[in-house]
Amino acid sequence: MKVFNIVCFLVLVGFACPNSVVPQSSGKELTSATAQPLPELLSREKEVALALSAAPEHLRQGAAVYALERNGFVKVRDGSNGFTCIVNRDHPLNQKPVCFDAEGTATILPKILRVGELLMQGKPMSEIDAEIAEGFRTGKYISPRRPGVAYMFSGDIRNFNPRTGKVESFPPHVMFYAPNLTNADLGITPEALAKDPSLPFVAYQGPHGFIIVVNNDAKQMHMDH
Repeated sequence: MKVFNIVCFLVLVGFACPNSVVPQSSGKELTSATAQPLPELLSREKEVALALSAAPEHLRQGAAVYALERNGFVKVRDGSNGFTCIVNRDHPLNQKPVCFDAEGTATILPKILRVGELLMQGKPMSEIDAEIAEGFRTGKYISPRRPGVAYMFSGDIRNFNPRTGKVESFPPHVMFYAPNLTNADLGITPEALAKDPSLPFVAYQGPHGFIIVVNNDAKQMHMDH
């Protein structure tokens, strides 16, 4: 997957995709008339390798690892450096390798584990989103309590785009915890980001929001296509 669709990812954070952007698709589609599938289960070896691909190489050996099984995520390796790697499924068609620091492991990971469990039960995304929102409201889940980082350096990030109904790729990037921050706080507009996709932006706005910073190659990729 060499062509990355950066701007269309912003559908998930309240920005619209410009019509001029042509996404790369895996060919998988999910429409309103399609029953929600269960997440794809990978072999243990492939799942672990994909999870670890999110982290910088020097952190991989000491990171804890989770893998998705039929009943949800299970911890398959303990860690020694405070980092935890997992292939996040926040939609049944998504595969998002991510490696959280100790703060993300304590605060964001529990939410990810629960979403994986509910997806494997076949629960619809609307029901899952409502439960997670209620969990943050009641304090079952909490926002990161300090600045921190989540690495997503994998070259194989698969993200479902609700606008196109297809799974698209997304470039390697770094995320910094930014609870309840908005793109307006950063001075970022859809027009500015469409012109320069290397600008930072807020994803998953709310108690578990992140500032996403893509690598410098993203701007060149956009200019070349």
